[in-house]
Amino acid sequence: MRNRYLDLLRFLAIVRVVVYHVTGWATLTLVFPAMSVMFALAGSLMAASLTRSGPAAVGRRLRRLLPSLWVLAVVFVPAMLLSGMPMSPRVLLWLFPIADPPANNWGALALSIIWYLRDYLWFVLASPVAFWLFRRAPLLTLLAPYLLLVAIEVGIYPAPPVLREFGLYFGAWMLGFAHHAGMLRRLAGRVLYPVALALAVTGGAWIVGHPGPRGYDLNDNHLGNALWSAAFILVVLGRAPAGVAWLGRSRLADRAVTVVNRRALTIYLWHMPFVVALTPLVDVVGWSHQDPVGLAIRVVLVFALVGVVTLAFGWVEDVAARRRPELIPGGPVQATELADQPDTERRGRPDEQPAGATLGRAVVPPQRAAAARSDVSAG
Repeated sequence: MRNRYLDLLRFLAIVRVVVYHVTGWATLTLVFPAMSVMFALAGSLMAASLTRSGPAAVGRRLRRLLPSLWVLAVVFVPAMLLSGMPMSPRVLLWLFPIADPPANNWGALALSIIWYLRDYLWFVLASPVAFWLFRRAPLLTLLAPYLLLVAIEVGIYPAPPVLREFGLYFGAWMLGFAHHAGMLRRLAGRVLYPVALALAVTGGAWIVGHPGPRGYDLNDNHLGNALWSAAFILVVLGRAPAGVAWLGRSRLADRAVTVVNRRALTIYLWHMPFVVALTPLVDVVGWSHQDPVGLAIRVVLVFALVGVVTLAFGWVEDVAARRRPELIPGGPVQATELADQPDTERRGRPDEQPAGATLGRAVVPPQRAAAARSDVSAG
């Protein structure tokens, strides 16, 4: 069985990212630090995969990640080459983006969201070593990215950009490891809430004292972002409910959450080109970004266009996950499809493992139902 609460968090994170990019409202980054939440959820899934499969999980994660990027590249790389981007060996980074792939002037903005895949790729590659360290020294491994970021931000260590990214978002990834191990859930309220409050206050003070060009936008403040997001993740994952039964009572809401989860990468990759393309067009017809009606129209248009491209290309995510391709995910599941579903669906909740399994000093909680381990599918 899937953990629908985690699915709901991912759904909210994706929707928040799209709305933020259309509206530019900095407040949204504080209310829901979506990118850190997405990295935390990915870290939890990665830890579950490593527990089951060991280092082989890296290849499976890359298989899930890269095909959707390649579809995007097939469309945009030729367009950028035809509009002035020089041909060079760096174009191959569009196949495996361990660094920012090249782009021309308009492509750099429309495809700026590729940084997420770059960081995700590095985090996946680093995960076997990080997981080995985490099982032996959980607390120290959790703290390491945040200590690295503090050293960078206060000027002690002038690190290269890739290490700054590890300091910023790998801490959220490691909190996903802790979630998988059950460490966050086992924290008593008298510990979890004061720690979360201290992180939020410290992060908030740093944000207020170091405003960026967009004001109090988390994206302009690495250390404030990391601390504020850590507090948020501690609460939403550490006090995660056992389930979200109300979601299943609404067929529309349940299907929407399923569709967005099954097409999260496609939605993420394609929404920004539409945001960039629509901005001058809607300005011409008078739908100002300063007008609430104009903003609402922009949001609706972007979601509509993303819906169209998701219908066209979203099936690639099914193929990458070795599922039967579907035009709109979430229909009735046939018995013959079970072998094609992702690991998280076959094995149960990503933070549920057989009783007695341990991660260093962290005991992994038992599964609620042994039957959910065996046949419900994987990827």
